[in-house]
This record gives sequence, C-alpha cells and structure tokens, in this order.
Amino acid sequence: MSDAQPSTKSTRDQEEMAADAESARLKIYLLPNLFTAGNLFCGFLALTKIVEADLATGSYHDIKFALILILLACILDLLDGRVARLGGYESPFGREFDSLADIVSFGVAPAFLVHRIVLRDVFRNNPEFGWFIAAAFVICGAFRLARFNCLAAMSGGGGGRYFLGFPIPAAAGMVASLTLFLVKWDEKGWTQGPWRYALPVILVFLSAMMVSEVKYPTFKKIHWRTQHPFVKTVVIVLLISLFLLLRNQLMPYVMPIAFTAYLLYGFVRPYISRRMQRRVEADEDEDDESGPGQDTPAAGPNR
Repeated sequence: MSDAQPSTKSTRDQEEMAADAESARLKIYLLPNLFTAGNLFCGFLALTKIVEADLATGSYHDIKFALILILLACILDLLDGRVARLGGYESPFGREFDSLADIVSFGVAPAFLVHRIVLRDVFRNNPEFGWFIAAAFVICGAFRLARFNCLAAMSGGGGGRYFLGFPIPAAAGMVASLTLFLVKWDEKGWTQGPWRYALPVILVFLSAMMVSEVKYPTFKKIHWRTQHPFVKTVVIVLLISLFLLLRNQLMPYVMPIAFTAYLLYGFVRPYISRRMQRRVEADEDEDDESGPGQDTPAAGPNR
C-alpha cells in the first residue's frame, strides 16, 4: 500500500500538469484571424499604392484605390470582432494580432497618405511640421491600442459597451473619407484655398481624441432579431445595393458625414437621456456607467 501511494500521487500530479498545459495552450482560431489578416493585407496594399502614386501627372487613381483599401480594412476589422464573438473565438492572440494589423492599416497607412498628398505641400518650407503631425497620429494610435489591450487583459477580456477615446479604425475611416472628399473636390476643379489646412488640423484633433477619455459606443449590443426581420432585411439590402450602385457619387459625401456624426456623438452623449442613448446605441439593457478614466473594452479584437 505504501508503494502505491507515491505512484498515485505522481499520476495525479502529471494529470494536473497536463491540464494546466492544456489550459495554457495558445488558442488561434482560423476564421476571425483570416479577417484580421485581410485587414493587414489591405493596409500593406494601401501603403504600396500610396508609394506608387505619381501625383505629378495629376492622376489620383492609386490614391483613391488606397483610400478604398483603408475603408475596406475598417469593414474587415468590424467583421473579425463579430465573427469572434458569435463563434466564441475570442482569444488573447486574436486581440494582439488585431492590434498589430490596426496600427498598420489605421495608423501608418492614413498618416502616410495624408503626408504624401497634403502635409508635404502645406509645409513645403518646413517639412518637419508635416512629419511631426503624421507621426503624432501613429503614436497616439499605438498608445490607444496598447491602452485598450492592457485594460482588456486586466478586466479578463472585457464585455463593456463603450470605448474610452475615439477608436483608431473610426479615426482612420474619417481621415480616409475626408481625403477622398478633397480628392473629389480637386478633380472637379474647385479651388481648395484655405481648406487644404483643414486636414492637418483634423489629424491633430483625431490624435488627441484617440487618447482622450471621451466615451464612444461600440454598437456590439445591437439586437438583430426584430419583430419584422424580413422588412429589415429588405431595407438593408436595398440601401446597400443603392450605395454600391452610386458609390462613386455617394461615398465621398456619405462616409465623411457618418464618421463625423460618430465623432460628435461622443461629445453629445453625456447630455442626452438614458432612454435616447439606448435608442441610438441599439441597446435594450440598462447603461452601466464606469467611472472616469476607466475603459470598458468590448470582448473581442475590435477597438
């Protein structure tokens, strides 16, 4: 009996060690990470197109392609989070991989784009100002992602309804859509005048907003099950079809308005009623407010 006890204890220790190793094994899920990889690919391809663009000819074909790629990366970033949550595929690896992709697609690519077609001309006599503004956007975006990941890790993955600070995909989408609007403006032959100074100012403002403590809804509590799903589906399909058919005419105007509305909502939200907040944010649950300076990261890799 005395000889069997050490053997039993040794077996139990081995089983516990195997269970600990299994729980500590890195989980990498294919489907959400494919969307994240697509996000990163769009960011890299956008950078390639920006470098290849020959602005001396007055053609913005490569620039517009790069802008569309950045906006497409925004959609892929939204989808990877949705897929991860719907399938229960959230993991620390997915969050970190998503952050690496985001800093390329939504930090480096938009900043380099604005520097190439706007900042370099605006600060022609003092190029270091253009470098500083573009670099500040990238640094603040990286800080935003690092802060989110740290707070998400400390909270065990999170599950909150709000972002602390303007999300970097939204900041990149706003920069890309406004740049697309300015390109459309220039192609029509309208004089830009002092408006060319607006984008550098907006870039600085967005840099500050990303590291601010203004709360923005994640829209992760949207309930897709409604009493009239067929009507809702038909309306969504018709709107998407109309947008795709008229994308060249609508995108330069609709996208800046949408991102600007989201940016301004963070300032307006504290002054509207809880009931109105739940209607706007499509949230049926009660609002759990966190204290100032406390982020409430949503589960999954989307920021």
